[in-house]
Amino acid sequence: MTKYIFVTGGVVSSLGKGLAAASLGTLLEHRGLKVILQKFDPYLNVDPGTMSPFQHGEVYVLDDGAETDLDLGHYERFTSTNLSRLNNLTSGQVYTSVLQKERDGKYLGHTVQVIPHVTNEIKARIREVAERMGDGVIITEIGGTVGDIEGLPFLEAIRQFSLEVGHGNCIFIHTTLVPYLRAAGELKTKPTQQSIAKLREIGISPQIVLCRTELPLEPDVRHKLSMFCNVPIEGVIEARDVKNTIYEVPLKLHEERLDDLVCKLLNLEAPQPDLTRWRSFVQRVISPTHHVRIGVVGKYIELQDAYKSIYEALTHAGAANDAKVEIVKVDAESIEKAGPELYLAGLQGILIPGGFGDRGTEGKVIAARYAREHKVPYFGICLGMQIAVIEFARNVCGLKNANSTEFDPDGEHPVITLLDEQRQVVKKGGTMRLGTWVTDLEPGSKAFEIYHSATITERHRHRYEFNSAYKDQMEGRGLRISGASPDGKLAEIVEITDHPFFVACQFHPEFLSKPNHPHPMFFGFVKAALSNHLTKHQS
Repeated sequence: MTKYIFVTGGVVSSLGKGLAAASLGTLLEHRGLKVILQKFDPYLNVDPGTMSPFQHGEVYVLDDGAETDLDLGHYERFTSTNLSRLNNLTSGQVYTSVLQKERDGKYLGHTVQVIPHVTNEIKARIREVAERMGDGVIITEIGGTVGDIEGLPFLEAIRQFSLEVGHGNCIFIHTTLVPYLRAAGELKTKPTQQSIAKLREIGISPQIVLCRTELPLEPDVRHKLSMFCNVPIEGVIEARDVKNTIYEVPLKLHEERLDDLVCKLLNLEAPQPDLTRWRSFVQRVISPTHHVRIGVVGKYIELQDAYKSIYEALTHAGAANDAKVEIVKVDAESIEKAGPELYLAGLQGILIPGGFGDRGTEGKVIAARYAREHKVPYFGICLGMQIAVIEFARNVCGLKNANSTEFDPDGEHPVITLLDEQRQVVKKGGTMRLGTWVTDLEPGSKAFEIYHSATITERHRHRYEFNSAYKDQMEGRGLRISGASPDGKLAEIVEITDHPFFVACQFHPEFLSKPNHPHPMFFGFVKAALSNHLTKHQS
């Protein structure tokens, strides 16, 4: 029978509900259980695809092309599951579906209301995921915090759902903040008490409280939380800030016996998890032999979540190379103002991630040129590939006004142009080239060497492409198209042949990287950067 876990949050946002859900998924999966995760977001956007990174952080893309919340990245990295658009539900999707059914007469003339129509729509999504999954555990994270108006239908829906599936088949985990007040010299439990009181007003009584805290929860604090929150003492779980890496979180929660308690509450018989490989990975992250500095040149650089998957993929690749990857965040506009030497000298690798809009693009072009001319390993992703093409066209092929039509619609040399199928597109949401596409690799190329395969599949999210009208001219000067769509029309990977590592791809490899399975592109890039560092150090 399918078991259900609902994870809610209170007091403040950014408590790490997604990370907690993903970590629990890791522990249950290591106990041999089948696990799938999903995220319910109360905002009215249909999906985060049109939202600014300043508002939402990165948009995480799934195999089926769904543009989803970045927490789904944690879910896929921490477990072996491949998610689909069914695993991210927003209020926008719910209300769109309900209103369409009303227009189609599906409600037979009834007054359409939040209860039961909206809540039924939410419960239907849970059941659909359960039907496709079969026996196993579904962990559902509810976005936002308890008390948010827009989140009430979701909380009401899971309250109803828990009654329908019955005791022993569903539990609630509430994440909350236990702040330390320095002036008072103690941890304060009142915010947690108030948060759970609010949740109980709605009709939900959590069996487990995950207490986000800077300091250990002493026994008296645990007993106080247990008594005032009506939670058994073993259900008060310390979720203390980790010092080194987020991948320590599953280990810390296991020490708190969270997975034991979940199995007990859900009547699951499962052996203790073998976390040997996970511990080994964490140890390589914490205490590597080598060190390498890699610059990430972007325009959302001050936002921790804007390039979240890229940072995690670099961590995975670093551990696999027994190296600490020090990520140096470089604002592309700063390079425009002060030149590359101030920001890029001393780096062993340069990565330019994806993005939209022309702000900072000239700084990225300068960074790509610096990497090419100084033989610094370069890795371009999506826009980073387009930047590499623009730079090469201008400074190697002599096409001084080369640009993308995204930035210069009437430019003299549009080396990057809009995809043909995008020319008639008006709507912005979900209309890019999205999801998994096949790429054929050229034997003998750096890309082929990286993947050890002639055919690969990767996730895409873009509207613009390499202009094939310039293919012969660029290849004649040393820019090799080493990966292309099966019909040969779209360039997917470019590389420079007389460079230690200058590779750029149109897709997003960061979405397929996992802790003990780093993506080949990132592994190859970090390996090249480390080699560059060791060579210069020895010389």
